[in-house]
Amino acid sequence: MVAVPHVLQPSERERFRLTLNTDGRPHPVENVLSVVTITLGVIAFISTFWLVAHAISAWVGTLGFGIGLYSQYVSATTPQRSLNIIGLVGSFVGAALGIAHGGFMPN
Repeated sequence: MVAVPHVLQPSERERFRLTLNTDGRPHPVENVLSVVTITLGVIAFISTFWLVAHAISAWVGTLGFGIGLYSQYVSATTPQRSLNIIGLVGSFVGAALGIAHGGFMPN
C-alpha cells in the first residue's frame, strides 16, 4: 500500500481560502448578489419566528427571492450558486410564512 500524504493535507504554500471566485477571475457583481441573496434569505427565515414580523418576512422574502433568481441566472461559479440556493430557499420559506401569518401589511 502506497501512502500519499500530500493528497490528505494541503502543502504549506497552498493555504485554505474562502472565496467565491473559484475560477480565478473576479466577479464583483455576482459575488455581491450572492451575498445579498443569502442575507435576505436568512433575515426572511429568522423573522418568521415572530408572528408580529410577518410583514418583514413577506417583503424581505419576496425581495430576496427575486434577487436570488436573477443572481442564480448570472452566477459564474459553484460557490455563488450554492449561496444562491440557500438564500432562495430561506427567502421562499420566509415569504410563504410571512404571507400565511398576515401578509404584506402590518397589523
